[in-house]
Amino acid sequence: MKTQVCIIGAGPAGLLLGHLLRAEGVDCVILERRTPDYVLSRIRAGVLENITVSLMERLGLDARLKAEGLPHDGFNLADGERLIRIDIKALTGQQVVVYGQTELTQDLMDAAEARDLQVIYEAADTALHDVESDAPYVTYNKGDTPQRIDCRIIVGCDGFYGPTRQAIPASAGQEYERVYPFGWLGILADVPPCNHELIYANHERGFALASMRSPTRSRYYIDVPLTERVENWSDDRLWDELAIRLGPEAAANMTRGPALEKSIAPLRSYVFAPMRHGSLMLCGDAAHIVPPTGAKGLNLAASDVHYAAAALTSFFKANDADAIAAYSDTALARVWKCERFSWSLTKLMHRFPDDGPFERAMQVAELDYIATSVAAQTSIAENYVGLPV
Repeated sequence: MKTQVCIIGAGPAGLLLGHLLRAEGVDCVILERRTPDYVLSRIRAGVLENITVSLMERLGLDARLKAEGLPHDGFNLADGERLIRIDIKALTGQQVVVYGQTELTQDLMDAAEARDLQVIYEAADTALHDVESDAPYVTYNKGDTPQRIDCRIIVGCDGFYGPTRQAIPASAGQEYERVYPFGWLGILADVPPCNHELIYANHERGFALASMRSPTRSRYYIDVPLTERVENWSDDRLWDELAIRLGPEAAANMTRGPALEKSIAPLRSYVFAPMRHGSLMLCGDAAHIVPPTGAKGLNLAASDVHYAAAALTSFFKANDADAIAAYSDTALARVWKCERFSWSLTKLMHRFPDDGPFERAMQVAELDYIATSVAAQTSIAENYVGLPV
């Protein structure tokens, strides 16, 4: 098989890029090692920035997002005694939209066939070849049959553990990483949310987050040590802990219910640079990871896709090699700003094991400053709603 662009990974980043390229008349094929059902089973982000919403609007795939998405004008920081509301609409004139990553992925999947976007699922043993040349190719197995795709550009949208970043020699890039000493234990339940906006809580017992996927489906998190196991947390124990950490106001409005899904996700900050090597480009988690505190993971992948689609379109339609060459620097400029925001909010809202009285005093001082400063709230709101692309 021959195509112009071979995209590895059919999560939201890969599908979004594929749709954008097909809309511009650029040939592409997407390879995914898992089944569609498995891709949709991954419970991930739910807060969409303007860049993600605008790309779905541009593709004309935003009908369900507009009908079912929940626009949010703000969110809250809780310090055990009060809620500090960040009014992002008043401070920036913009909103975020709560719409689950699973729903967005479903919308992109459903439109693929009608828009001539070829997605090959269950593509096993994917391997990249000759990425430093102008004629790279990808091999994989479909069932017991070896397959090959010849292309001009390969784009890795295959997540942190996928094969694309591994195809770049260690000497050709640099890794930046911060592994956090805790994970997020999350519960998804068909219960109404305890608040109409998200609550990020810094409690003496640890962090908590009250979020939602719809008016009838809620997503809650607490931080736990990396050694903790899901089996140690019954639904009742987790709801009890959430009620303590989120505070009495949220607890009074909390509806409990059986878990639809419960898991622990480790937290890390990670960047690989550059995000391009030869004829290989990286997007999303293949190049960077952010802790979920700032709601940036999916949105940062979307901004990568925005830059990558523009560069690839210029390359194939206008023979503009400079657009490809500039991709990494352009994407990384925004990546690092989002990494900074996610890291700083994580540091502010979590109690780290090695922190002492000084570090706690600094958190208290920072939260006091945010509570009384329009400038501080504006900075947080600008980053939360999404920096310009």
